[in-house]
Order: sequence, then C-alpha cells, then structure tokens
Amino acid sequence: MTRNFKMLPVILVLLILSAPIIIMYAFLVIDTFSITPPGALFPNEFTLKHWRFLFDPTVAGNVWLATRNSFILGATMVVFVLAISSTGGYALSRLNLPFRSFFLGGLLVLHAFPAVTLLIGIFLVLNFTGLYNTMTGVILVKGALMLPFGVWIMKGFYDAVPWEIEMAGVQDGASRFTVWRRLVLPQVKPGFVALGVFAFLDGWSEFLLPRILAPSANFQVLSVLLSKLGSTDSIGYDFSLFQSVGLFYTLPVLILFVLFQNRLMNIFNGGTKG
Repeated sequence: MTRNFKMLPVILVLLILSAPIIIMYAFLVIDTFSITPPGALFPNEFTLKHWRFLFDPTVAGNVWLATRNSFILGATMVVFVLAISSTGGYALSRLNLPFRSFFLGGLLVLHAFPAVTLLIGIFLVLNFTGLYNTMTGVILVKGALMLPFGVWIMKGFYDAVPWEIEMAGVQDGASRFTVWRRLVLPQVKPGFVALGVFAFLDGWSEFLLPRILAPSANFQVLSVLLSKLGSTDSIGYDFSLFQSVGLFYTLPVLILFVLFQNRLMNIFNGGTKG
C-alpha cells in the first residue's frame, strides 16, 4: 500500500505529460467521424463520408491494393528476416567461425548506415538485375537492411541459452539441426516472436524504398498513398480524409501492439557475451 502511494506522484506526472498526446489521438478519431466548422473546436455533425475511400477508389486511390502491397511487404519481411536471422544468429553465437569478431563488428557497421545513403548504389544494382520497379526488389533491399539488426538480436538470445541444453541433446544422439530446432529455438521464442513483429512493422511502415525503387502505381503501398493525399492535386486537399486514411493505416500497428506488447518488451533481454 505504501509503495503504491509513493508511485502516485510519478503516475500523475506521466498523466500530465501524456495528456497532449491523448487529446491529439482523441481528436484524430473524432475528426474522422464528424464535421467541424472552420474555426470551431468541437464538431457539430456526425458523418461517415470521410471513410468513403474504403468503397470509392476515386476518392483516395485504390486503398485496398495499397493495403495488399503493404501487407505483402510486411509478411515477406517476417519470413525473410526470421529465416536468416534465426540461423545466422545461432551460427555466430554457437559455432567457432573464423573471423567471428569481424562479422559481429561488420553487423554493427552495416546497421549504422541509413538507407538513404545507399540509394544510388541500390538503384544501380536493381536496375542492372531487372528488379527495379518491382516489389521483389523492394523486399530484398528492405530485408537486407534489417538483417544486421535481426541477426544481432537473435545472437543475444542464443547467448542466454545454457550450453547444457544442447549438450544433453547431442549426447542423446540428436543431430545439431534437431537440437537447434527442438531444444534451442523454443528457448528463444520471445525474441523470435518480437523480431517477427518488428520486421512486419518495419515493412508495413516503409516509405522511402517503395517510393523510389517501385514508383509504379501497381506497387504502391499505404505510406506512399498517404503522402500523396497530403499534397494538393486534382482531388483537392481534404484534411479529414487524410486523417481517416492515416487512422486506417495505423490500425494494424495498434492491433499488433495490443497482442504482442509483452513480447516486444523482451526483445532486448538476450545476452550480450562475445
């Protein structure tokens, strides 16, 4: 009871600091379902016309096509990053590889480079290989840019798994792959799930690479579509429509956070031994 009372001032301070953000999100939701007169603070009419983009592609473009492309990008990022990070992290954690320290340092260096500094080189490679203006090219580039983070995170989780678990499996006659799949992988499940969520969100929210490397309307994702709504064009600028599309864009993120918030908090709990 005393401890809860001591935490009360901290909770009050956090509520005060969070109040502007809470109000901002509240007005975001309210504005998408209402009409507010110019200069007024509160709306005076309920409406669903700001959500007409769900059924009328002439309002904001083909939202469902962009949603499908965003989902494909996010889902393939999960498969790509988890498949390589789970095996690469295990190799760097458990195997006595030559130049192991060099590879670990290289992962940090690669992760330090922002994507925008590599765009010219990436464009030339994709153009030479015929992958420019394709979703496959964007997926490969985005996945490669996230792999250093994924491998390093998974290595940390593998480092925290006791060696005795693997030794027991090997002594019982299991192969190294079977030991990894049945004994070690379940031990790092929190990191595996959290990394998968981060990979999906990283692909879902990506704007720069699809905008530059796949400019065709057939490969447009929600982030690119939303940016185009923010500019004045033949449709005209509709701020309430922009808010509605933005809220629609954030719904999967909110759902994933609610479902996996405990896993996400554990992603940096892996070991760090070299």
